Amino acid sequence: MDTQEQRIKIAVQKTGRLTEHSLHLLERCGLKVTRSKDQLICYGENMPVDLLLVRDDDIPGLVSDDICDLGIVGLNVAEEKRQKLKQDGTQTGYKKVFDLDFGHCRLSIATEEGTPYSGATDLQGKRIATSYVATVQNFLNEEGIEAEIIYLSGAVEIAPKLGKAEFICDLVSTGSTLKANNLIEVETLLKSEAVVIQTREPLSHIKQEWVDKILQRLDGVLQVRESKYIMLHAPRAALDRISELLPGSEYPTVIPLDGQGDKVAVHAVCRENVFWETLENLKAAGASSLLVLPVEKMLA
Repeated sequence: MDTQEQRIKIAVQKTGRLTEHSLHLLERCGLKVTRSKDQLICYGENMPVDLLLVRDDDIPGLVSDDICDLGIVGLNVAEEKRQKLKQDGTQTGYKKVFDLDFGHCRLSIATEEGTPYSGATDLQGKRIATSYVATVQNFLNEEGIEAEIIYLSGAVEIAPKLGKAEFICDLVSTGSTLKANNLIEVETLLKSEAVVIQTREPLSHIKQEWVDKILQRLDGVLQVRESKYIMLHAPRAALDRISELLPGSEYPTVIPLDGQGDKVAVHAVCRENVFWETLENLKAAGASSLLVLPVEKMLA
């Protein structure tokens, strides 16, 4: 029976843009959970894994303080915490161990349209409104720029309109919020996505085995998100051309067809989207009996 000390604790954003993706991804890894009455903890039923549902900016601290073994968080949040600790002379107690390839955005400096900007030197002596104080300060230090950083926890994009700052630094996804406020991006400080962070404290052998297994399953799930399994029949003479047309496939499997010396069956995992045009091109090259199936799981 699992003891509390043997169970992996993963910090996950309680509500926000990464929550649904994070929980669905862990579910795809085989984790089944039961939520507590207060909805703050999900207890793993079939794996020694519990999820703590918390504010996203608390996740790096929980992992750094070894309260949680793993955390799923935006790189922007993890980097802001790392820069804060660095400025305090403290070593970060966590490390990034996996990129999750969702939640893509960028931390950018923006200003009102028409404001002159040719480079970081144009920030000299200006005011920058942001909730990412440590990251912005690190950028300014690296560029040798002195500017005033004004902390705002929300609605950063209206700071120029209110006369509080000439520039802002905030997360940008589609850019629609900037456009709605007559702002344009002028500098990108960080390209962000959801990542897995792990405590730097050594884990027990049992816990590390489970962490490795979770990361392996995450990799398997992410590999097959757009992958398809293609089966088809083809003349032997057309194999080279058909192999070239299979998207993202390295080594198709070729199987002899009983009683058909001049034809074979070809099976392949394609790690790119398979469009109707792809199938039409394969058919034109001589393929027949084409079948495309989704791939649910894969271990390399």
